[in-house]
Amino acid sequence: MTIVEDDIFGDFEPESSPRLAVLDGLARVIRIGSFSKTLSASIRCGYIAARSDWIDALIDLQVATSFGGVSPATAELVFAVLNDGGYRKHMEAVRRRLVRARRDTAVRLEALGITPWLMPRGGFYRWYALPAGQDATTLARAALCEDVVLAPGNVFSVSQTATGFMRFNVAQMGEARIFEVLERALASGRRCEGGGG
Repeated sequence: MTIVEDDIFGDFEPESSPRLAVLDGLARVIRIGSFSKTLSASIRCGYIAARSDWIDALIDLQVATSFGGVSPATAELVFAVLNDGGYRKHMEAVRRRLVRARRDTAVRLEALGITPWLMPRGGFYRWYALPAGQDATTLARAALCEDVVLAPGNVFSVSQTATGFMRFNVAQMGEARIFEVLERALASGRRCEGGGG
């Protein structure tokens, strides 16, 4: 069995966790990562770590499926940021901001009765349980009427059993208005008519 370790969010961890690829010595694990989450969404550049005898086939697959691959300018930019220590400094600052954002978001949501389902150590996504009887889709629709986009749990649930959960991106929760809209939507428990705006 070959395991593909998708580690595109790994650099957001406050302290690095053990990686399967390291534990396995790349014998049966292929590790993939990306700089589009950590540097910029417009930098469509990542990496693959795998056994040396698999690399040529993986390069062929990348060329066949990406229609041109990464631009040389993008690759040079990523190389420069990695080489001069800028990436490490950038990620330290990002992790500090995310720690504050996770803490502040948790405090503000808990004041509305929205409680953490679990609290991962890092990253920017958090799952929260809504107060009893609240439907995440109804809440998201009510918020959309006020031009606030939320992620109801069932969007991510094949079995459609996450009606009482929401996923929040803490990096996007800095505006007080979001919490005001949430509070109104929780209080009303109804949908608006029509679309947003």
